Amino acid sequence: MDNLLAARAQMAMSLAFHIIFAAVGMAMPLLMVIAEGLWLKTRDAVYLTLAKQWAKGTAIMFAVGAVSGTVLSFELGLLWPEFMAYAGPIIGMPFSLEGLAFFLEAIFLGIYLYGWERVPRYAHWFAGMMVLIGGTLSGIFVVTANAWMNTPAGFSIVNGQVTDINPIAAMLNPSSFSQALHMCLAAFLAVGFAAAGIHAYLLRRDPGNAFHRKAFAIALSVGGVMALLQPISGDISAKRLAKYQPIKLAAMEGQWETERGAPLRIGGIPDEDAEVTRYAVEIPKALSFLTHFDFNAEIMGLKDVPKENRPPVAIVHIAFQIMVACGMVMLAAGCIGGWLAWRRRSLPTDGWYLRFVTCCAPLGFIAIEAGWTVTEVGRQPWVIYNIMRTADAVTPMPNLVIPFISFTVLYIFLSVIVVILLRRQFFQSLRLESKSVGEDSDVSA
Repeated sequence: MDNLLAARAQMAMSLAFHIIFAAVGMAMPLLMVIAEGLWLKTRDAVYLTLAKQWAKGTAIMFAVGAVSGTVLSFELGLLWPEFMAYAGPIIGMPFSLEGLAFFLEAIFLGIYLYGWERVPRYAHWFAGMMVLIGGTLSGIFVVTANAWMNTPAGFSIVNGQVTDINPIAAMLNPSSFSQALHMCLAAFLAVGFAAAGIHAYLLRRDPGNAFHRKAFAIALSVGGVMALLQPISGDISAKRLAKYQPIKLAAMEGQWETERGAPLRIGGIPDEDAEVTRYAVEIPKALSFLTHFDFNAEIMGLKDVPKENRPPVAIVHIAFQIMVACGMVMLAAGCIGGWLAWRRRSLPTDGWYLRFVTCCAPLGFIAIEAGWTVTEVGRQPWVIYNIMRTADAVTPMPNLVIPFISFTVLYIFLSVIVVILLRRQFFQSLRLESKSVGEDSDVSA
């Protein structure tokens, strides 16, 4: 395994692992804050129990996410020293702000976890809100740094040297808003449907369980709303790609020819040797309209770019199709649930619908993994788009297979620990539910 392949494999594995915990850190606090807010309003002890259990789950995921995030920071310097030397002075600000947001989240999470019965009720709820804000800001700042890699801004190049650095302009690059919005909504969507799917499964086994009914209602509401909003952010991202990264857009859509009135492709398998996309269902002129509001707008094709400057088209296209398919299924689940709730004025708990939502539980995280594959692989062969190639940024250090194996073992170990802790926490929540409903005095804050 050569250095470039080993470095990319290690970074991909680390990102794929960490992004799950980052998404949970952004979105899980929203569920616990909603639950505690409903308890403050209704004094229903089930909501308090739910807030406490979700808070403990948040703490577990936060701790593991902190470890995997630390590993990633080391890997940036270890695997990509040329990139860090070039980009560090430009994008140092969002990484510094991410550290500040991380500490904000950690401090208030400690208050939230240990402040029950020790701080006023609304001050405790405010601490939960700060955890939510800190986790969300942490994710946003990291995403702005990644967005800069897609649309670099905030500096000049004079005689091959970086000058006139403007860190604010770099952080607020053309991709920052669309990527941050898309990632935030994706995190809330994934966590909402994951929690809804788990409680839907348990609700099928115990339909009268108040704990799972209320948890299902909160999580499904969050997931359903985010599923409605996500296509809007996707449309914003597509328009940004058409303007700033047309080759990534062409790879996502399997668009080989530059043409006016380009079709939108559903499915299909790109053949990179023959330079065609086979077996796709094509909607005439839809891609041109979606990206430019013009049915006859021109869309750049992959053939206009030398092969050495193209991303791996098959990987990007298939990952994009997986992301969209997962999103559409969750959108359908959210719309059906909303319609059933509106029609019946009650929580939809039909057996078939609970099975449907249960099947949706992993789809949000699958979509996140696929979406980050599109973002990172679609930028290749550039680590900084049109400025620095990935091959020029990799470390010359030999034997990268050894750290790859070491970090793989670490991630497997952490995964086992997380599964064990969450299983224990999950079964504990079942025992606490019956106690909390009947004994309000035992759970007062």
